Amino acid sequence: MQEFERKQLLERIEREGATVGAEIPDEITVQGEDIDLRSFVFEIKRRDTVPAGERERVEQAKRNLRRERIERKERIEDGGVSYEEGEALAEAVIGIDRALNALEQLGPANLEQEAKTQETADQKRWMKFLRKALGHEDADSGTGRAGRGR
Repeated sequence: MQEFERKQLLERIEREGATVGAEIPDEITVQGEDIDLRSFVFEIKRRDTVPAGERERVEQAKRNLRRERIERKERIEDGGVSYEEGEALAEAVIGIDRALNALEQLGPANLEQEAKTQETADQKRWMKFLRKALGHEDADSGTGRAGRGR
């Protein structure tokens, strides 16, 4: 591979909009293991939130994908591959980036939503406790008007 070709491939990988229109690979070998990447990403994204039991699996997949991205990029940087191999590696890196983007979008937003939901539930429980403790809620009616107007 020529030096300018190698630089073009590396520039393409690092381009900000490189993943726009890119497809997640159907299958990819990551750390020596074949993964049905596209179906994995769509399976996880289909859910509104990542279940607690799946979080570690998703985080491990993201770590492995990042490692694989680095290894493939380094193979291009080393220049020991043909242009065709470099092209295939660049496409794979862009596909990995696309998958990582999809998986990253799930993380903080869902965790923030879960935290907000938990905080809201905690506040409701606290307010209910305070109403009962202060005698402002009739335990049977649930109207919050016990003892008023009697």
